[in-house]
Amino acid sequence: MWLPAITTNKFITKTGTIFPQMAYKLKFMKTKVFIISLAAFFLILSYDSSSQVTKIPEQAKENFSKQYPSAQKVNWDNDLINVNVRFELDGEQMNAEYSNRGIWKKTEKKWSYDKLPDAVKDGFTKSKYADRGVTEAVILYLPGDVEQYRLKVERNDLQKKYLFFNKEGRLLRGAITI
Repeated sequence: MWLPAITTNKFITKTGTIFPQMAYKLKFMKTKVFIISLAAFFLILSYDSSSQVTKIPEQAKENFSKQYPSAQKVNWDNDLINVNVRFELDGEQMNAEYSNRGIWKKTEKKWSYDKLPDAVKDGFTKSKYADRGVTEAVILYLPGDVEQYRLKVERNDLQKKYLFFNKEGRLLRGAITI
C-alpha cells in the first residue's frame, strides 16, 4: 500500500521506501549537491586570503618610516581593524601593529629564551608555570616606552598559555592561547 507524501509529490510506501523512479531522482539530486559543494570548496580554497581589503593609511606609513627608518623587507597587511607591518631590523624579525588610523599600538620582536634578561628568567622559574616548557619568546614594545616579555608555555597540546613579564621579571598577566 502507498500513501502520498504531504509536502512533496513523491510517493512513499507504508514501509518507508520510495518508488524506483523517485530513488533515481534522489540519487541525481545527491550527485548535483555533491558537485556544487565540491565546486564551492575549490572556490573558497583558491581565494587569496592575503589580498588587501583596503589601502594602507598614509598616517601608518609615515609613523612607521619615522619609527623604523632602517627597516628592511617591509610587508604591509591591512585587515580593516589593524595594520600589521612585518619587517627586519638589524637582522631581527619584527612585527609592528598600527590602528586603522595609523596610531602605533605595539611592536613584537621574536627572541629566544636564552637571550632573555636574567630577571625575566628568574621570574618565570619562580612562577607557578615553571613546570611548563617555553616554546616561544617575544619582546613587546608598547607606547609609553614600555617593554614586556611574552612567553608561550605549554604543558601539553591542550594547555597552552601566554605569560607577560615586565623588565623586573614580575608576572603581569597570563592569557590562554590555542
